[in-house]
Amino acid sequence: MQRVIKKVTILFLLTGMISVGCKKLYDLPGEKDYLSSNVNFSNKTFEPILGRTTVMGGFNSDHSTEPLKFEIVNARFGDGRPMSDLFTEAETYVWTGTYTGLEKSLDEIEAKRKKEKHPLFEIRHSGEFIMWSASTNELIPPRAADSTNFPQNTRYFDLKVSNTGGEMLIKDFQVRPWRERPYEPSNDMNIYTGGIAPNPKDPTNPADRDYIRPFVNGVLSTPSERYMVSNDDRKDIVAFIRPFTGGNGHNLRIKVLDKDSLPINPSAFNETKWKEMIHGFNMQITNEYVQYDVAYPIPLVEVPTSYAPGGTRAHAELRYSRIGFGGLRVTSAFGLDFAIYRPGDWEIVFLFRMENPKFEND
Repeated sequence: MQRVIKKVTILFLLTGMISVGCKKLYDLPGEKDYLSSNVNFSNKTFEPILGRTTVMGGFNSDHSTEPLKFEIVNARFGDGRPMSDLFTEAETYVWTGTYTGLEKSLDEIEAKRKKEKHPLFEIRHSGEFIMWSASTNELIPPRAADSTNFPQNTRYFDLKVSNTGGEMLIKDFQVRPWRERPYEPSNDMNIYTGGIAPNPKDPTNPADRDYIRPFVNGVLSTPSERYMVSNDDRKDIVAFIRPFTGGNGHNLRIKVLDKDSLPINPSAFNETKWKEMIHGFNMQITNEYVQYDVAYPIPLVEVPTSYAPGGTRAHAELRYSRIGFGGLRVTSAFGLDFAIYRPGDWEIVFLFRMENPKFEND
């Protein structure tokens, strides 16, 4: 049995030596990577909103050998002028740990991310394109305010894809960025100019405007005692997402105003879970607002948490109860699913436009 094993071993070694010897003798090339001629992207026209980290592309390697090398080449405007603003380098946040929504302080959040310099627009090793949140209207001029989209204002580039098996060129990618929208919902903002959006029911009237519409459930108005709504036809309650002055640079406030634009004391919303509503810290409740220290953007990442059940929007909900007819307790609620992308001091303001909510018992 030992002789058989020795013979097999010797035969294996001889085969290997012959193989190596043949390669040296005949100078045979090593194995090359496979590069498919069908390498492609599901989307070659990118329309990211500046100021947000956006991943794009839809790369299909068609079983090509990885890793692949990607190189953006021939960057130009539609009229042939060289284009370089997309590749301006700026500091942007990169996550080094996993955000869970369970962090207990701003320091714990900041320990999971760091700032790195990156081109504003680049391609990853995975074949995904990314526009970083450090992009701004000033660094990358967005599409024209008059809504025109001429080819000479469109950014084009080609992409070289390669491995040791060869290279191929995928031509005519397009980038047509939208100007910054620092928050969502942003239907109150003109997406071309950044100004106030017109009323969709009366778009030619410069004196009328659109509003962010919160959700409203069972809110009874006084004195008319009708249930409030917020839609295109009737806007009993509207919302604003706007910066305020006097904060520490990372504050978020929630405020409610009555029909005379006077603050309603947060204590009126007696069923609201203020501590569980926003992933913020050092909560302050005053007679006019509730304030948190927060990290931006909100939500920090697009994964479901208790603060952002759907992943893409945080959830602010104000609730209160009163005794209705028949002695039954009635709960009312309104609020907003929102996102804020630009750091700073921001407030979410709910305004009752026509009548105030009824808090008194029947």
